[in-house]
Amino acid sequence: MSMSNMTMPLAFVVTPSQPFPLGLTPARAAEQMASHTVNLAVYAPGVAAVDVHFIDAAGEWHKEPLPEFTDGVHHGLVAGIPEGTRYAFASRTDDAGDAPEPGGAAFLLDPYGRAVERLEGQWLNVHVHQHFDWGDVAKPAVPLRDTIIYEAHVKGQTMLHPDIPVELRGTYAGLAHPVMIEHFQRLGVTSIELLPVHFHLDEMHLQDLGLTNYWGYNTAAFFAPHPAYASAAARKAGPQAVQDEFKGMVKLLHVAGIEVILDVVYNHTAEEGPDGPVISFRGLGDRQYYRTDAEGRYIDTTGCGNTVDFSNPRVVQLALDSLRMWAEEYQVDGFRFDLAVSLCRDGQHEFTPAHPFLVAAAADPVVSRTKLIAEPWDVGFGGWQTGAFPQGWSDWNDHYRDTVRDFWLADRGTIDAGGLGGPMARLADAVSGSHGLFAASGRTALASVNFVAAHDGFTLADLTAYHRKHNEANGEQNRDGHSHNRSYNHGFEGPTEVESIIAARTQTAKNLMATLMVSLGIPMITAGDEFGRTQQGNNNAYCQDNELTWLNWNLDTAGREMLDHTKWLIRIRRDFLHRQPASYPTREESNYFHWFGANGLPMDPARWQDPRERLLQFLLGSKDGYLDGLVVVNGGPSKVDVQFPSLYRDGAVVREMAYELRYSTAHLMEQRIGTVFASGQDDISEPYSVTIYRAREAS
Repeated sequence: MSMSNMTMPLAFVVTPSQPFPLGLTPARAAEQMASHTVNLAVYAPGVAAVDVHFIDAAGEWHKEPLPEFTDGVHHGLVAGIPEGTRYAFASRTDDAGDAPEPGGAAFLLDPYGRAVERLEGQWLNVHVHQHFDWGDVAKPAVPLRDTIIYEAHVKGQTMLHPDIPVELRGTYAGLAHPVMIEHFQRLGVTSIELLPVHFHLDEMHLQDLGLTNYWGYNTAAFFAPHPAYASAAARKAGPQAVQDEFKGMVKLLHVAGIEVILDVVYNHTAEEGPDGPVISFRGLGDRQYYRTDAEGRYIDTTGCGNTVDFSNPRVVQLALDSLRMWAEEYQVDGFRFDLAVSLCRDGQHEFTPAHPFLVAAAADPVVSRTKLIAEPWDVGFGGWQTGAFPQGWSDWNDHYRDTVRDFWLADRGTIDAGGLGGPMARLADAVSGSHGLFAASGRTALASVNFVAAHDGFTLADLTAYHRKHNEANGEQNRDGHSHNRSYNHGFEGPTEVESIIAARTQTAKNLMATLMVSLGIPMITAGDEFGRTQQGNNNAYCQDNELTWLNWNLDTAGREMLDHTKWLIRIRRDFLHRQPASYPTREESNYFHWFGANGLPMDPARWQDPRERLLQFLLGSKDGYLDGLVVVNGGPSKVDVQFPSLYRDGAVVREMAYELRYSTAHLMEQRIGTVFASGQDDISEPYSVTIYRAREAS
């Protein structure tokens, strides 16, 4: 048949549009650039047709169809969309059906949209460019073993800081103000982990209560920064300025040698449960983007109403493209994945460490070079997976959190009531890297992100001051939040002026921080815990965007003392690691932990499990290191006579040691800093204390 005899379908249109990359991509041909033509592509397998609505420079609405459809992706070339253009998608159930009128209520955000702005009651995407002058500033690339994470909220970190200009408080720019950078540097942390900064919305029940989602774990757009955290000047200038302010924050932190890690929420979205709002994904392909059963009902493993379906390759692609963008275009150094188990459930809704998302992240040349941290649980069946993630990942270690809290808080409450605390064995396992948790996955102690307090739960100070949660302000009759916190109020619930209780709480807080800093793994402290921040007993302050959660920089005597001790402990940790080989502690055959009782003799199995044994000495270091450390932990209520240990092999002494006192949580020991002791020499360990010595071979 000759071409002249062929009948072409009238609806067939030949265009150079492509189904990739997804989102908005400026066309490159000269004539298309002149007409501000862009390629738009959206994965929307749940609808028959998609239109794009946009506003021109004169404020007029336009509507254009995306005529092509390839493997679930609607795409097409659209002219008249220069930078700054606001746009959104709208779906039609069939080619002849009606789409929403311009400015109507059924607009859908582009899942790949790089900026979001509100206009006339509608959330719209904005066309922005990705150019930014990074100069010669490189990522700090802090080794895992040297990493000290500081978990912070962009707004709460600076909202009350008196030395930051008012117009910058609570903003991206405020977080990178010289005053704040100086605090991070003097404290000694290496990496700032920011609570969610992806564009997020408030849940409907919070809006009904007149509250907001302060933490931000309710993402609506995975490629767009949250505009409310930008300065007023940047917001007024528009989304491009908001994006640039975020990048400027990252750049200044990098200049200071500080990494930026983002807490990211890919497990669910702000569209909530079946009756939730239609914002984007639900209107484009409800059953493709969300995990459902055979009847189309949502399967919720997040507790937030919906679960993003990572058994769909397009969803895996969405997450990887988002991560890659933040790592490349925003120069972000790492990610902490909220409810990461939900990202790793297969088509049968079961967790697998060989999930395609994990395999793809490991193979991705950009994502694999960032720090990847899992919150290794969700609320579904089989949701607790601490230790089960593969190589290349670190896990939030809840085993560590619970063990350290039990030892210093719950056990002390039991002892003060006349009972016995738990044995030393659990604490020893936690401080030495939780080997039993991580060995099966082929990982070392650096897979363990050690923490005692995080954004979710009591602050470090509140762990020492409250036995019960006090979440009444959240509007849920105190039903929300965890009830089993392993906390201890030291005999009085809440604030007190009794000096003995204040002193006991302060020492316990120091013990918790000291234990964190001498443990193998990656320590994480939560913003304000370095100086004793309180949330007045609220252990679920996700909806409290006020002075309850904002850091109060007006420190009292106890706050300044805690800050000094935290700096001191971080310096000791960094000094010790600086004198170990670069492979420490990953080459386990070269590292050592020697465990001793109060008498300076190696621990035996019976003493490990004896709850009356509340004193432990441990010597840590490496064969190729230049410095060892001795830590004496007294978790009991009495002074204990301690004999400093020698090193033993096969029951025989092989080395005598000298021990220089560097730090103690006990005031009486502080007065003797610098004193040197020898193997076999006796000293006193104060009640409920941690004492640290620099160890070297005796001359």
